[in-house]
Amino acid sequence: MLYDAHNHLQDERLAPWREEIIASMPEAGLAEMVVNGTCEKDWPQVAELARRHARIRPAFGLHPWQVKDRSPDWLSSLRSHLTAHPAAVVGEIGLDRWIEAPDIEAQLACFRAQMALAVELDRPVTIHCLRAYGLLDEALRSMPLPRRGFLLHSYGGPAEMVAGFAALGGYFSISPYFAHPRKAAQRAVFRHIPRERLLTETDAPDMRPPDDENLHPLTAADGTSLNHPDNLRISYRLLSELHDLPAPALESLVADNHRTLFRVE
Repeated sequence: MLYDAHNHLQDERLAPWREEIIASMPEAGLAEMVVNGTCEKDWPQVAELARRHARIRPAFGLHPWQVKDRSPDWLSSLRSHLTAHPAAVVGEIGLDRWIEAPDIEAQLACFRAQMALAVELDRPVTIHCLRAYGLLDEALRSMPLPRRGFLLHSYGGPAEMVAGFAALGGYFSISPYFAHPRKAAQRAVFRHIPRERLLTETDAPDMRPPDDENLHPLTAADGTSLNHPDNLRISYRLLSELHDLPAPALESLVADNHRTLFRVE
């Protein structure tokens, strides 16, 4: 059974194929996908998907790209969604210096508030980080951390920081995007990640693989190519190659890691 630790199935770009994707999960061997909300607007959509489909685990969080548009009641709304869904993850949250004119202080304030909520409610966390790994490390070391641990999704940091993040409770997921030739250096970083902290994701509809490896090409209404959750198999293949593990062993390993972080019964 396969596990997608991070995607955005609620994204409107996937609307034409969403029900087909969900219906195909058993046949595709997909045991669970963690669907991540990013803002107040899409949290109800994530909640509804989880209510209707047992193989979907909801995650609710304020993404750093959405910090500037948060309402005064965003944190109380987040708390309400999390308490209404006892199996929900806190995510996607994080820090990002890649976006234009980032408000780092606001990002940090929101990040700290959401981490505190995860600690209080005993939930795992999914973290987004771009060009801010030093800042993230500093922030994590300055606050109480969730007992369950946290996921650094599509980990793009240096190999030298893996051990430190792992010691703090970090897990690391790889996406199909890392199959691009230009991501060879980042793929190599995954050789340094302890096997008991490896996870797989798609980040669908983003982070699509190279065209010649795309298992299920999708084209949005505006002509852009999208990432299909079927491409999760590419993430598994990459880890199998990087850690020299046969596919069955890798699948068993990822299943154990996913169940440990997300407390799958």
